[in-house]
Amino acid sequence: MRKRAGAILWIIYIFVAACSAWGQNAVELAKYGQEFSSAHLEPARMNSKPGIAVIFEGTDDLHYYARPQTAPAEGLELKVEAKCDILSFAEPVFPKWKFFQEPTGKKVEVHSGNFTVFVPFSNELVVGTTETKKGDVEVKITGIACTSNVCLAPFEKTLQTTIDFGLANSWQNLNGSKSAAENKEVKTPAYSVPFALLLAFLAGLSLNIMPCIWPVLPIIVMRIVEQAAQSKAKAASFGLAFCLGILLFFACLAGANIVLQVFYGTVLQWGDQFRSPAFLAAMVLLLVVLALYMFGLFTITVPSSIAAKSGSGKGYTGAIAMGFLAAILSTPCSFAILAAAFAWAQAQPLQLATIAIMVIGIGMAVPYAILTSMPGLLKRLPKAGRWMELFQQAVGFILLIIAVKLIAALPQVQRINVLYFAVVLAFSIWMWSTWVSYNTRAFRKWMVRVIAVALAVAAGWVFLAGPKIELIDWQDYNADLIDEAIAQNRPVLIKFTADWCLSCRTVEKFVYSRKDISQLIEQKNVLAIKGDTTERNFPATLALKNIYNEYGVPVSMLLVPGKKEPLRWRGILFADELKESLQQITSDKEDGKKTED
Repeated sequence: MRKRAGAILWIIYIFVAACSAWGQNAVELAKYGQEFSSAHLEPARMNSKPGIAVIFEGTDDLHYYARPQTAPAEGLELKVEAKCDILSFAEPVFPKWKFFQEPTGKKVEVHSGNFTVFVPFSNELVVGTTETKKGDVEVKITGIACTSNVCLAPFEKTLQTTIDFGLANSWQNLNGSKSAAENKEVKTPAYSVPFALLLAFLAGLSLNIMPCIWPVLPIIVMRIVEQAAQSKAKAASFGLAFCLGILLFFACLAGANIVLQVFYGTVLQWGDQFRSPAFLAAMVLLLVVLALYMFGLFTITVPSSIAAKSGSGKGYTGAIAMGFLAAILSTPCSFAILAAAFAWAQAQPLQLATIAIMVIGIGMAVPYAILTSMPGLLKRLPKAGRWMELFQQAVGFILLIIAVKLIAALPQVQRINVLYFAVVLAFSIWMWSTWVSYNTRAFRKWMVRVIAVALAVAAGWVFLAGPKIELIDWQDYNADLIDEAIAQNRPVLIKFTADWCLSCRTVEKFVYSRKDISQLIEQKNVLAIKGDTTERNFPATLALKNIYNEYGVPVSMLLVPGKKEPLRWRGILFADELKESLQQITSDKEDGKKTED
């Protein structure tokens, strides 16, 4: 009986000691409601290579981003860095990621639940020599954790443990697994080459029925009908030019695939370009311009000087461009057959992968080559008339609907800017095409069009400029924070703004983006408060009306110690007045400096 009791106590002791040892290096990384994730360290081996295993444990919904291309911002993908006072570490080996569907419908690569990141030693560990001894290992984990509903603040956590390198032969052996890059991001389908090329051809054919290509189909049909009224040679040459535009797009894809594999060790993910805000914004603006074209606001013509030199080649450049555009619009809506063909291509040697990608383009181009080379088929096309004009205008509205859908996929802070610029761009195109006519004098024609271009460029600079660096450390509106600063005789600057306020953006660009003003705010120890009044129930909205008796934005206020009423600036042209008021403030820092002098 005593032996049994002693054995039970010994087991309990070992269990408690193990838990205690685990607790010393376990760190909670993130927690939100019932969702959580933590990590701890254990020495381990992978494919006979010794190293440190970073073991993540948590719920499946809480996830970390696996790739920088799909993380919410640059540098927020999951990173693991290890260092030791005895040995150095090689690059960490991450497990194959999972796909997580965000509320926007996009699928992104993530790590979630229970998984292990292995960090191998970069130099060889010789067990049983005088070099092997205990050493301290420190692992830094950085990234951002998100759930289906929210994203938590970015984190940086440090884990520490002590390892006895003399016991390396007894360390747990992890199942060897390739990294995400080594797996080529996709599992290699077991297709034969002839079958895979046939699949690629069928995938290209399927692109012609993708919903994304519908907007340009009327333009293609109208071009084909126009060419059908001419000679067979011109119709065939137009079709070949259109097919060349399609093949040119897939040649670009094949080239990008080669560059990514050879120089960056990764592969081209289908449709990944639509995760880029810049690409999305460009597609939105392109669709708006196409919609204006469908409404008949402008026409695309070849200058007579070029047409005279090109002879029968008039319209070839437009045909190639139209084919290129058709390919761009069709690929994001591809079915599973296209994804399977492209996955197989990327898992093959570069030469075969290039051929397979080009076969996809050939499959898309073949119907147009057949249609334009057979006069009998062209004669069966309906004749142009009023119906085509109405159909063209109706498709213009479809283009705008697709543009709105793409705008919804943009980050919220960029949506309104893209909309503003789209309106200005449409106005500039209207001005370019309708304010002048064939009989307009050359000077006036050039003047109008220069103004139209200048307006579009200026609007692009205002609305589409890259994300600016905040020069001022703005704090969210907080009445307690303001009262505390006033009690300490600290000046307070309040900027009342709103997301829907265009004038507020102008104030931000021409007042608070000035370095001299931001430097004065820092030198004078001014508390900078951003009063967001976008919605009615925001604290800043209520304070603006009930405390400061203001009913519109933009409004900026400077609360100076010793003055009962704040200095107020309404509108946008007050940068110099604000600078002068800031210069008159004597801060505690300056008082301290004078005392030292």
